[in-house]
Amino acid sequence: MHLKTLILSAVAAAAVAAPALAQTTAWDAPRKGDWIVTGRVTDVFSQADDAVVTAAGADTGLHVDVGDSIMPTLGFTYFLTDHIAVEAILGTTQHEIRAQGGTTDVAVHETWVLPPVVTLQYRPLSSGRVSPYVGAGVNYMLFYSGKDKNDFTVDLDDGFGYALQAGADIGVQGPWSLNVDVKKVWFDTDATINDGALSSDVALDPWVVSVGFGRRF
Repeated sequence: MHLKTLILSAVAAAAVAAPALAQTTAWDAPRKGDWIVTGRVTDVFSQADDAVVTAAGADTGLHVDVGDSIMPTLGFTYFLTDHIAVEAILGTTQHEIRAQGGTTDVAVHETWVLPPVVTLQYRPLSSGRVSPYVGAGVNYMLFYSGKDKNDFTVDLDDGFGYALQAGADIGVQGPWSLNVDVKKVWFDTDATINDGALSSDVALDPWVVSVGFGRRF
């Protein structure tokens, strides 16, 4: 099942189960000084569709396609106040980059990405079994262990971007909660292909969609 469908199913199941859980288990929204450590399954997917051009700026008729990646990630959330928290996520994903256009569809590069994201969250509720939040922050994209394919060479620039976030922790039992989280990251990278013979200004701008379980400390 695609992760986005899984998240919708998890939210629906949590909504149905919440009244029963409220009668049998104890959980309350986290407060100032609490930590939540969350293990997630995360789908990182970009809708990049940027043109590949020659060194002279001529359009080649090709565009860039960046493949999805589903990997485990960790989130660490600390509550500065009852309503303000800061979160850092750690994880790494692998993506295939293809050149597509007309009858061409060829893999040119495969790379690992380390995209840590730090956000400041606002959590309006300080009691109850559901702790929704919105957040904003920054990220850094670090490309490593790249492998060129099909006689292409590709160089990708690292750099900073920014992110928006929305999600919720939903109490399950004791210190445990279900977490659903969606981030939108804005980040552009310059792709230099075949030592500059070709290039593309790639707006990766990935969605980072996660579901997992957290433990409060």
